[in-house]
Amino acid sequence: MSAMAEAPDDLVRAVEATLFAAEAPMTAEAISAHLNGIAVAAALDELQTHYASRGIHLVERGGRWHFETASDLAQLLRREREEVRRLSRAATEVLAIVAYHEPVSRAEIEAIRGVQTAKGTLDVLMEAGWVRVAGRREVPGRPVIYATTPDFLAHFGLASLRELPGVDEMRAAGLLDPVDDDMIQMVITGESGRAADGDPD
Repeated sequence: MSAMAEAPDDLVRAVEATLFAAEAPMTAEAISAHLNGIAVAAALDELQTHYASRGIHLVERGGRWHFETASDLAQLLRREREEVRRLSRAATEVLAIVAYHEPVSRAEIEAIRGVQTAKGTLDVLMEAGWVRVAGRREVPGRPVIYATTPDFLAHFGLASLRELPGVDEMRAAGLLDPVDDDMIQMVITGESGRAADGDPD
């Protein structure tokens, strides 16, 4: 048995140091492999509890662990010059459809939206790191299918896609105006009410 396995406090410190030094969020398996195969689940739980009331939190997003600023302090750390990623309405719709229906093909996205989807729309989402090619559908023509990425979950503060809100939740939070309400209903149910008149980028 290694000295680290005999000293739980050392393991917690080692996991903490590994996550602080990591360039990207890490799975528990990757952390364990970095520490010579030692089980790290208990150490991650202990660290998450330790940081729960501090200025940074240890969070799991899409099976990957990383430290992030506590949400009530985020405004203190904003840079004077911020890079804002603005999505077109078309890109927002496509991203929502991928998130709620993944894995999904371009044809399925277009069937839900009721309009053609410009290739550039999916390119923008993939360049942002929020959508990825997830393989091909095993049907004639074998169309490419798309899914969200761990970066999508991290950016929107989701542990998994199960945390995506429904229409009733968004309406109750006052996040929908009548136009958005119709669009989100279309996205979640997969029912299109729009004529095929092109992609409104």
